[in-house]
Amino acid sequence: MIESHVQIPNIVNQQLPREMWQDRQKAHRQAIAEIVDPYLEKKQHQHKDPVLDFLFEYYAFRPSHLKKWSPGPGILLEGANRLNAPDVSEFTLADQGAFLDVKHFPENRKSSAEWILSVLENSLQKEPSFGCFGMHEWAMVYKADSVRHSQFPLRLSPKELAEFVESRPLVCTHFDAFRFFTEPARPMNKFDLSREKFNETEQAGCLHTNMDLYKWAFKMFPWIGSDVIRRAFLLAVDTRLIDMKASPYDLRKRGLEPIKIETEAGRMKYVEKQKEIYRRSVPVRKQLISEYRNLIRHF
Repeated sequence: MIESHVQIPNIVNQQLPREMWQDRQKAHRQAIAEIVDPYLEKKQHQHKDPVLDFLFEYYAFRPSHLKKWSPGPGILLEGANRLNAPDVSEFTLADQGAFLDVKHFPENRKSSAEWILSVLENSLQKEPSFGCFGMHEWAMVYKADSVRHSQFPLRLSPKELAEFVESRPLVCTHFDAFRFFTEPARPMNKFDLSREKFNETEQAGCLHTNMDLYKWAFKMFPWIGSDVIRRAFLLAVDTRLIDMKASPYDLRKRGLEPIKIETEAGRMKYVEKQKEIYRRSVPVRKQLISEYRNLIRHF
């Protein structure tokens, strides 16, 4: 932590009494622990979890970091000191308490923060699309020599799976899903996706775009508050559940009843779930935009 005896900067415009911020910190830890602790216990016994493995391995934000709590910038934690302050090295300690001083925000991360804000703003403004039916996971195993998640069986034979993929249009808009398509599947996608066009093609109806809210939240920890990181994480958990239920993998032994998008009824159910995730994502995306704007205006 950074020791400071200078005047608290103008960005700090809110004060939290010690009891209040400690209660918030405790509530955050407990909410995360309810999901993470059982997962870590099972992981010690080599248990594979198609939902949480993805969130912690693909997004690479460790459970121990997720449990940490930060209010974000602009808030003074009254009575915080070296002994009781949250375990966050970026905090500045003053006589009155602890706070995040934006002048210590890393210079080399400013352009990343501005780019992330533009992604969030652009995706919020676009009309959401709900016509993909979760085909991205199927395109990732289409005519594949080896299946990406080989520890889980497929619900259809390779021939049946290929016939289904060929019977449906591929309209993926999310590059980070598209880049895992098999080589035969990529030319079948309606949209030409690339890293350079990422910001142009993101739209908030996409499940992976909504899971990415978690990534955009934790990437700037502790400068983005833990309350919105937690909301984004819980949304990502529920979103990944739908993603896996609609996949070609047979996960019934893991307690995941499939959403059979190979049927008309299954596709309608998928759209219903997709729209529900979209509605839940809007306030999270708006809160993230607000926090990024607040951070960036003090650069």
